[in-house]
Amino acid sequence: PEQYETVCWQTMHGLWALSSGGLFGLGPGSSRAKWSWLPHADSDYIFAIVGEELGMFGAIALIALFIALAVTLIRLVREFPQPLTRVLIGGVFVWIIGQAFVNIAVVLNVLPVLGVPLPFISSGGSALVANFLAIGVVISCVRHEERYG
Repeated sequence: PEQYETVCWQTMHGLWALSSGGLFGLGPGSSRAKWSWLPHADSDYIFAIVGEELGMFGAIALIALFIALAVTLIRLVREFPQPLTRVLIGGVFVWIIGQAFVNIAVVLNVLPVLGVPLPFISSGGSALVANFLAIGVVISCVRHEERYG
């Protein structure tokens, strides 16, 4: 009914955008939701736009990339002998993968809208820079271990 039209506006339209992509999507740049009726489509609901433009296969591929990152970080945590390095890499794992999980769960209406960006995908300067710095620290730890073992 009309009285519930404005309740959960972002959540409903995010789900509609995600589902309107079908299997293969509308094509990159062809999203209708990001230009009209989905607020914060470039940050909070970017996964819905990925699903709309790239379809279910593109959304699953993005999730697979985050799973690959998670597996790599877990493998690094298990391999490193120094406790400080293990805690550092584990913290980066929890931060980035947890942030991705929360963003995708918000789009899928599993969690309420929290305003958490999708790492490496959402627009925005400071979150993107912080994510790249965190991955840079992990890479530095790996290179240091390879060099000085």
